[in-house]
Amino acid sequence: MADFNKAGTVSISCPLGLAPFLKKEVQQLGYRPAEVRETGIEIKATLNDCIKLNFWLRTAHRVHYLIDEKPIQSPEKLRNWLKKLPWENWIPYNGYFSVTSRIDHPTIENDQYANLVVKDAVADRIRFKKNIRPDSGSDLQKSVLFLYWNRDTARIFIDTSGESLSRRNYRSTSASAPMQETLAAGIVESTKWKPGKHFINPMTGSGTIVIEAVMKALNRAPASLRNNFGFMHIVDYQQDYYQSIRDEARKNQNRIESGRFIATDHDPNAILAAKKNAQTAGIDHLIEFETCELNDTPVPDGDGVVVINPPYGMRLGEDTDLRPLYKNIGDFMKTNCPGKTGYVFTANMKLAKKIGLRAKSRTRFFNSTLECRLLEYELYKGSKK
Repeated sequence: MADFNKAGTVSISCPLGLAPFLKKEVQQLGYRPAEVRETGIEIKATLNDCIKLNFWLRTAHRVHYLIDEKPIQSPEKLRNWLKKLPWENWIPYNGYFSVTSRIDHPTIENDQYANLVVKDAVADRIRFKKNIRPDSGSDLQKSVLFLYWNRDTARIFIDTSGESLSRRNYRSTSASAPMQETLAAGIVESTKWKPGKHFINPMTGSGTIVIEAVMKALNRAPASLRNNFGFMHIVDYQQDYYQSIRDEARKNQNRIESGRFIATDHDPNAILAAKKNAQTAGIDHLIEFETCELNDTPVPDGDGVVVINPPYGMRLGEDTDLRPLYKNIGDFMKTNCPGKTGYVFTANMKLAKKIGLRAKSRTRFFNSTLECRLLEYELYKGSKK
């Protein structure tokens, strides 16, 4: 049986650009990063710790618990090594498992071939021990294994997340080009906004950024709407511990007593989608949604931030001239938002110049494969002294 209290190597992955925010989250949860990469970190933790990490991490994609690692030179040696590992202690003999991988090895031209080698080795081992072969396929809803294999070493992990943690389960409706929840959480974390201050989100689209801000203000666990994780399908998983994590999280939620959340968009369909997503998350009553043009976005007095994610003008076949829009963003922030801190998230730095304001900082992110910047603007009342 798997030992949920045994400390081991845990590798936590995240989108490119989010590792500094993931490191901060992990430290706030009481863990010490042993290694920080561009797309993740490693720590020492138990499977029970993985349950807590899956439930609370906002910028992570997956939490992998290392089962074994070894220098491997060929697919045949990979097969032989994996067949010796006690998979019957990890995967139910009458269950289902899938394999994902990241491969950089000269003997492998197609990652799917390596995945097939892993599936066959694991299934053969369990059939030898239990006289029954578990089913396997591509579904990530049950047991999931992850193979990392480079020129030096193969590492085999149990994926305690299953589906990516970016899937919070509140986004049932999307406007065009929705932003991943993990990226939205990273953007919120990168701003100077703190719970209790105003959060204004024009061009809200599907509402992902403002929803992530509300979830943070409430101290609501990002995975609180999920009902399935990879750790639930490990042999000897005890639901009582997971339930205790959920119960504790529910007790520690905050109430929002100050600071307004305002989300606007000129597209009524976007506002409908954002409202629906916020309703699914159970927080629609905390956000003021309005269909209006950018310049008509309500901006209350008091401290706060204005976060705008405009179109980038980089889609194939898109010929709309976005220069007036970006100029209008600058005019809106300068005229309507004095005393606030403004943020524009974009992948198009040529268009960003049309904003006409000097950015105090430029934080690098990646929206899928697009390199982006979160531009920060100090919006002074009157002239800067």
